Amino acid sequence: MKLPFISISLLLFLFGIQSHLCAQDRIKVHSHNDYNHTIPFWDAYSNGAASIEADIFLKDNNLFVAHDKEGITASRTLEDLYLKPLETALKMNYKKETPLFLLIDIKTDAEPTLQKLITVLKKYETITKNKNLKIIISGNRPNAATYTKYPDFITFDYQEIDQNLSKENWEKVAMISVDFKKYSVWNGLGRLTHEDYDRVNAVISKAKTWNKPFRFWGCPDTKSAWKVFLELGVTIINTDKPYNCVQYLESFPNRWVTASNSSKVYVPTYKTDQKNLPVKNVILLIGDGNGLSQISSAVLANNGALSVTQLKSIGFIKTQSADDFTTDSAAAGTALATGQKTNNRAIGTDTLRKPIPNILEILQKRNFSTGVITTDEITGATPAAFYAHTNERSDTETISKDLLASRLNLFAGGGAESFKNISLGSKFKLLNSVKELQAETNEAVGVFISQKRVPSVLEGRGTVLADATKYSLEFLSKKNKPFFLMVEGAQIDSFGHVNNTAGIVAETIDFDTAITQALMFADQNEGTLVIVTADHETSGFAIPQGNVKTHKIEGDFITNDHTATMVPIFSYGPHSQDFQGVYENNEVFEKILSILK
Repeated sequence: MKLPFISISLLLFLFGIQSHLCAQDRIKVHSHNDYNHTIPFWDAYSNGAASIEADIFLKDNNLFVAHDKEGITASRTLEDLYLKPLETALKMNYKKETPLFLLIDIKTDAEPTLQKLITVLKKYETITKNKNLKIIISGNRPNAATYTKYPDFITFDYQEIDQNLSKENWEKVAMISVDFKKYSVWNGLGRLTHEDYDRVNAVISKAKTWNKPFRFWGCPDTKSAWKVFLELGVTIINTDKPYNCVQYLESFPNRWVTASNSSKVYVPTYKTDQKNLPVKNVILLIGDGNGLSQISSAVLANNGALSVTQLKSIGFIKTQSADDFTTDSAAAGTALATGQKTNNRAIGTDTLRKPIPNILEILQKRNFSTGVITTDEITGATPAAFYAHTNERSDTETISKDLLASRLNLFAGGGAESFKNISLGSKFKLLNSVKELQAETNEAVGVFISQKRVPSVLEGRGTVLADATKYSLEFLSKKNKPFFLMVEGAQIDSFGHVNNTAGIVAETIDFDTAITQALMFADQNEGTLVIVTADHETSGFAIPQGNVKTHKIEGDFITNDHTATMVPIFSYGPHSQDFQGVYENNEVFEKILSILK
């Protein structure tokens, strides 16, 4: 179980703000309105709330938990719903190191209700003597000048921003809470106005000077609100949705990121763009998992533009596989490579499990040179769809043998270890780096950029994808034949699967540097068509907030898997206009071949 708070040091790292909070203070999620939950204490505590509220009424010398008097039922007592479960948790040492606030909101007369509460609490020494637990009285409270007369295990919620208590009574205050509506009517959607932001910030800043945990009540309860409160330094965030709030705060460091790399935007000449001129070369760039939000995140983190966003011919493709609403990379790659939709997990085979010729094999018979580049292992699903045929994408042995048997002129990717028992060197001249392609004249060459998986940009991969694209284009063009080159930016998908915003942004920007090389080549070599698309979208990625000037992006996710969202297709060069519109992914194959005819 993860700790239900975020350290202030992490906040300082994220936001660069100066904090006036005591060293022991932490961001806590406060579970409000627990009476609405079926099992109030456990719903809040097990879902990560570190501050839990119980509204109590004194009736017939019993303490009941309810929102109002009409909601009182005999079975919902403070002891049954909160104290006994809390005692059990403490005796089990469950989250024993986690500081906990039990906020008891008194709804009936303060003095008699509090006296009854103290009597009941004295039966629970496991609770009252626990150093990691504070019992805080809120709602109807006795006169603040009398706080010191209450037992040590009783502390209070102070509901004013100006402190006018004696030192002794102030030491009995465990929390400061104020009504958010006094400062703003914001509902948590959109953004605070500048005036409201200043008012809210001012009250938080003043509260910090008292070195007490601070909470708004009556406040909006949305992700946008949680982010604002987190950023401004609210130490206790009020919510009716403890699980969602805890998950949001804990995942925030992975979703709110600053771009670590950049892509120098190339503006094409457009000299042959959208012209009905002959096409000689085709460069197909596939961003694995690269949906519109992934592209948008990279655009906004890269000063508002990428090379790909300079293109004028734009469409969308539908990605469903033959046997599923949501495709995998194997079926999507096969649709792009062969013009036929197939079942998920199939590589270069149809729904009857029979091999289908792919576009590289077709063009090889027309005297085209062909190549495949990827930041995945070369046996990965997308690159394999352009040279292999198997019903199962994990059949690495068959895929490896198909690479050896292929008529590719060039490959570059990871996964050298998969070829230990295959004499790949008998077919391809294996180079040590992509830069060696500059001087290479051999008919067929290969470059392994890693022994196993390819490192990510965040792990220091550097410019290998852009370099591989640049030098491969030079290598293929020297053959004085038409060519088809497929380039995959594979790890946008990888980081989507683990919901890592930083990785998505970095890999998408890196993919754009390869697109830049393709566009530059196209401008220097008339008759070159550049197509940029994706096999599918991964993670349901969204970008709720960010800052273009500081290159910051907040990402959010709906899944760890692929989605059925349409993906964009960009094109540049002669006949690029033929790729506009909305259509199925397997139609890309037919469009390319019809142009090459």
